[in-house]
Amino acid sequence: MKENKSFRDYEHFVGRIWMLTGLVLLLAVPASIGVVYSAWPPLAWILKGLLGVVPIYWTIAVIEVLTYVPMLGTGGSYLGFFTGNLTSLKVPCALNAMEAAKAEPGTEEGEVISTIAIGVSALVTTAVIAAGVLLLSQIRDFIESPLLQPAFDNILPALFGPLAVVYVSKNWKIAAAPLIFMIVLFICVPALASSVGVLVPVGAGIAIGAARLLYKKGLV
Repeated sequence: MKENKSFRDYEHFVGRIWMLTGLVLLLAVPASIGVVYSAWPPLAWILKGLLGVVPIYWTIAVIEVLTYVPMLGTGGSYLGFFTGNLTSLKVPCALNAMEAAKAEPGTEEGEVISTIAIGVSALVTTAVIAAGVLLLSQIRDFIESPLLQPAFDNILPALFGPLAVVYVSKNWKIAAAPLIFMIVLFICVPALASSVGVLVPVGAGIAIGAARLLYKKGLV
């Protein structure tokens, strides 16, 4: 127990260092550009820009931490949030890896598998981006053509569709309630499609409530 606690403390220590390092590097790029070229945007412009995005993205950030950390574990969470692109890449990779290894989220085995999957995903993503920067410029006109635009617009549904089928088929009674609610909600209010991240905990709450109700009735 003491060894596990010591290792967990070490994970948090290293994770915090990497997160702070990433934050410094992220801010260092625009700061360096401003110093070198003496080009600083007016403070009023910065505040105006932040006012439009902070309420949305900071809210989503808090929601993602509360939603994804229990799934990914300590190491996977630090690595995933440091490398980014959780919803469309890191979380599906981690869940698929745990599913393949028959490891449950929230367990030590699940955390190890999650961390390895996210690490491999980050390395593969970096390699693909590097190759893409070098190669895709040759076919830029074709990629940006209207013919391929519908495909790029549906990458996220195509990614989460197969993943959803696996989990919905395993617990379809529990999944039915949030699924029906979200379908009806988006049909009635299509504008909410841009606020999917905010609605994640709503769906999670409905699923938890449905699971509790079904359990009390002896249906699951």
